[in-house]
Amino acid sequence: MQEWVEEFLKEMERKESSHHTLRSYRVDLEEFVEFLTSLGVDDWRRVKRIHIREFLGSLLSKGYSSRSAARKLSAIKTFFRFLRKEEIIDRNPALGVKSPKIEKTLPSFLSEEEMERLFSLLPSSTTLDVRNRAILELLYGTGIRASELVGLNLSDVNLRNDTVRVFGKRKKERIVPLPRRAREALEKYLEVRGRKEGPLFLSKLGKRLSQRTLQRIVHKSLMLISDAAKLSPHTLRHTFATHLLSRGADLRAVQELLGHASLSTTQIYTHLTVENLKELYRRAHPRGEK
Repeated sequence: MQEWVEEFLKEMERKESSHHTLRSYRVDLEEFVEFLTSLGVDDWRRVKRIHIREFLGSLLSKGYSSRSAARKLSAIKTFFRFLRKEEIIDRNPALGVKSPKIEKTLPSFLSEEEMERLFSLLPSSTTLDVRNRAILELLYGTGIRASELVGLNLSDVNLRNDTVRVFGKRKKERIVPLPRRAREALEKYLEVRGRKEGPLFLSKLGKRLSQRTLQRIVHKSLMLISDAAKLSPHTLRHTFATHLLSRGADLRAVQELLGHASLSTTQIYTHLTVENLKELYRRAHPRGEK
């Protein structure tokens, strides 16, 4: 059974799936294989719909969130479509298996005041300080993903036109505007980095910045203004979208800027702005208090 998992992963790699996606597929499918083995199922042709449902039930009983279980089901469904295409199975047992209901949670974001305070507190004495400010200005000013930022090359930044070329999921290209403060921070960074072609953001060793290092930089910086547990580059992406919508930006424009394939993905941010309005009303209106 593992042999076909490996073939599937090779196929996904050929389709230019990210390393993160490939790693998730491997973990999810190997966990599924282990579960099937415990049931005595050792052939993909013997897998039935009930086996998949029992697997999902076992995940939830172990304390997995419904979101994690849903992600694993998505991997299983993609895998069985591959097996069907390769004619390894004559029926797809994953068809009709419903995903666990996912609780909708609103993403965390920072206020405009907190962002202003952050940039006022950032150190600026070292080369790394200059780089880190440029990173934070770019994340907040454009809303791009962590993976998109570390993937940027110097050639992707057009300082004359104030634009950045970004390659999103599945290498989909989009152009995002570069705001003034992000451009100024980048220009200062390039003064110390130099304008040699290659990765835009470099590590201490002069190599492309890794996502793990980026996570540490952002988390440490955001701790200057917040003690929330989950502080990451995605916090700045949420903040970017929320601030745009709260100031009247069009939802479809925000969708384009974020690189969302579906408008429904972007609509989560409308909940944030509505909740913000409710809170303002409760504080400001004479009859707003509970």
